[in-house]
Amino acid sequence: MSSRCLQPQAGLIMVIDDNQQLCQVMGDYLEDFRYTVDYAHDGTHGMSLASQETYDVLVLDWMLPGTNGLEVCRSLRAKGYIAPILMLTGRTGVDAAIEALDAGADDFLPKPFALRELRGRLEALIRRHKRLVAPKLLQIADLTLDTGTYELRRGDQRLRVSPIGLHILALLMEASPRVVKRTELEHALWGDNPPPSDTLRSHMYLLRRTIDRPFATPLLHTVAGFGFSVADRTVANAAVA
Repeated sequence: MSSRCLQPQAGLIMVIDDNQQLCQVMGDYLEDFRYTVDYAHDGTHGMSLASQETYDVLVLDWMLPGTNGLEVCRSLRAKGYIAPILMLTGRTGVDAAIEALDAGADDFLPKPFALRELRGRLEALIRRHKRLVAPKLLQIADLTLDTGTYELRRGDQRLRVSPIGLHILALLMEASPRVVKRTELEHALWGDNPPPSDTLRSHMYLLRRTIDRPFATPLLHTVAGFGFSVADRTVANAAVA
């Protein structure tokens, strides 16, 4: 485990990857930007360290010996782990992204990647995670989100989504019934370094599956070519009628 430097930290990062050479390259690069980096080379050790330390973000490889990255991610989220998780993988495409995000990852970075892109993704995740927002209860129809406790409910059912999914919902619910432009949403989530458009599309797919598909009234709406909204359109339609 790395020693804690005396200069102000940009963030505390855990890298869980069995490729020790890649870990060294990532660590050397990130430490030049005042990040402190800890390492684990298998999933079991990584989960143990994650439970002992408060990390700003986890960098997690998909393919690990023993317990793979998807299993690590699911296990941490099931235990209520809320720090952002960036998944690294040699796989590409929408299906792989959805599988990683569905396991609880916040972002997905295919290998090989540029170190500058890695740093940009990490900065966006840490910035969003540390952003101070006054706790509030947001409600649209029977969907409620407590930004203080991260509790999401629809009716009497408690729903589970990733931390970035909660952040997307908070942005859309605060703006409701306004449609939020795709570019506006991407900038709020990732700043000036948004990932490929498939990443946001995958998050929206998973959100829709969680908050809409089990229920009679859809609340998450896509405006083709423009953006997204969370709104109760049955109320609006009734008002027009």
